[in-house]
Amino acid sequence: METKNSSSSTSGFILLGISCNPQLQKPLFVIFLVMYLVTVVGNVLIILVTYCDSRLHTPMYFFLRSLSFMDICLTTVIMPKMLVNLLSETKSISFVGCLVQMYFFMAFANTDSYLLASMAIDRLVAICHPFHYDVVMNPRCCLFMLLGSYTISHLHALLRVLLMSRLSFCASHVIKHFFCDTQPVLKLSCSDTSSSQTVIMTETLTVVATPFLCILFSYLRIIITVLRISSVARKWKAFSTCGSHLTVVILFYGSAIYVYFRPLSMYSVVRDRIATVMYTVVIPMLNPFIYSFRNKDMKRGLRKLRDRIHS
Repeated sequence: METKNSSSSTSGFILLGISCNPQLQKPLFVIFLVMYLVTVVGNVLIILVTYCDSRLHTPMYFFLRSLSFMDICLTTVIMPKMLVNLLSETKSISFVGCLVQMYFFMAFANTDSYLLASMAIDRLVAICHPFHYDVVMNPRCCLFMLLGSYTISHLHALLRVLLMSRLSFCASHVIKHFFCDTQPVLKLSCSDTSSSQTVIMTETLTVVATPFLCILFSYLRIIITVLRISSVARKWKAFSTCGSHLTVVILFYGSAIYVYFRPLSMYSVVRDRIATVMYTVVIPMLNPFIYSFRNKDMKRGLRKLRDRIHS
């Protein structure tokens, strides 16, 4: 096994990418480059607006700022290498480079999910316990939730990479994906991956289900509380404060659950690529727009930032 792992680490892998059609490489490069630039610029704007406007120094925007930073990190782990490979003939990645990419992808993606859970808790307290909001969602609590998100996610990623590093790769080294994700790499292993799959599925279910159930519980409580409000205007105002967050949650978890919570035997190259592009590229790009278009505070903050730059 050690010899095979050593061979893997020497020869590395070939990332097949989004498409094998040579005529599509340059158009795809342009499309994904634009998407990456929009993602970075949009999320940097969110960070600047929520940091520079003192009226946005609240728990909700603290978590939104952290989510924007994680989205930049998540896409940066994947996109630059994918863009280089679209213009390259070799499309290679070393064994160590593959594990490093896998580690940071898992860490940042899971931090995203825990931040979404933290934002759901913030909305729960704001709507269901408004008079205790400042006491419950104090700066120390918000920082603890943020650090907890980072810690759990990085430990999860470390365990995943340690399991993958023990596998042997003695046949094809062509990864039918545009980055080193768990399922397509597992498909290449000539080791017995049944135990690794069991551990990965169990541990992933625990780590991913925790924030998802937290979000589900929060919104059930929010719905029950809002339905008890007699005023239609107040009901609409309460629901509207959750609309952007709920949209991101549905998109993120919908695509992530489709990719990761299925047996390896059901893995589909084309469908999984599309779903993975959704939550690794499209959603981080859309987040700034989703959180800004219908948010008066963000619009005001953007105008204030624009005026400050022009002055």
